[in-house]
Amino acid sequence: MLDGHRLLRWLFFSSASCALLVLLLAGAPGPSLAYFGLTGNEPLTILPLTSEMEEAAVKAHYKVCDRLKLEKKQRRMCRRDPGVAETLMEAISMSALECQYQFRFERWNCTLEGRYRASLLKRGFKETAFLYAISSAGLTHAMAKACSAGRMERCTCDEAPDLENREAWQWGGCGDNLKYSNKFVKEFLGKKSNKDLRARVDFHNNLVGMKVIKAGVETTCKCHGVSGSCTVRTCWRQLSPFHEIGKQLKQRYEMALKVGSTTNEATGEGDISPPKKSIQGHGDQIPRTTDLVYIDDSPSFCLVSRYSPGTSGRKCYKDKNCESICCGRGHNTQSRVVTRPCQCQVRWCCYVECKQCTQREEVYTCKD
Repeated sequence: MLDGHRLLRWLFFSSASCALLVLLLAGAPGPSLAYFGLTGNEPLTILPLTSEMEEAAVKAHYKVCDRLKLEKKQRRMCRRDPGVAETLMEAISMSALECQYQFRFERWNCTLEGRYRASLLKRGFKETAFLYAISSAGLTHAMAKACSAGRMERCTCDEAPDLENREAWQWGGCGDNLKYSNKFVKEFLGKKSNKDLRARVDFHNNLVGMKVIKAGVETTCKCHGVSGSCTVRTCWRQLSPFHEIGKQLKQRYEMALKVGSTTNEATGEGDISPPKKSIQGHGDQIPRTTDLVYIDDSPSFCLVSRYSPGTSGRKCYKDKNCESICCGRGHNTQSRVVTRPCQCQVRWCCYVECKQCTQREEVYTCKD
């Protein structure tokens, strides 16, 4: 069984996934590349395959599964459906990119390089809690989308759930299959571990990521009928965009609760205790199932340490975050001339024509 620490180690940062992530980030103009395809729902084109091509495809996805260095059960789950390996890789890149987007203005900007990553995951910081939640959310989201996109052999579109006024709806479209995704991810991550506080905290934060995905499911409908009447409605279920999931998890990160360990007298098992310090809005209540929790206070991330490269030389925004990111050291100002497309117009048919405008801008970076 893969515990939380091992999950983060392979889900974000196996050698194979790092290679893919580097390639994606190298050409990424912004966070939009965290999404795949135009809407994330396009089915892949089905091409006729010869027996030789099918065998090569099987070997290729087996190789990806092996590179992820999964536990025996997880490797078996990965191998049994060719779409799983691709989905795992998609979850890796999507989760990492979203983490970096959500923390782009923070001292810790989701730095995931080598030694910083390893040291961070050994501690129960707020940042670690976010990583567990975003990784489980990414896998849940990617799997549900893969089902509806036709990339999986063991699942397809979501089945019609019990909805109010169902007799007035014709279930159609292709809903994201969250039911299968949740079942797969829970089996893949394994059962709750009570061996120590850290394991319970990691498991809790994994579930938070999955719960945020579930809470974001929406019903989308289209009307059909004469002259635009809504005689019949075709409806399907869709997940929220992953960027919205990342935003919600960032909000939970901001309100994360520090916890300790207690023993449940009824079962004799360890429980997560209320926060050690009262936090506005939470009081002394036991952390809710949707709260991120942590056990160690985070470092400042201002200077080079085992957890981050510090903020020296980091780009900041003068009236937004320079004071916070630069940790009181001040910032340097550099003036430069940049050329960007401007005054763009759509021409018939079918291209966009832009002028090139030159302007001077100031760039701010933190002092050493």
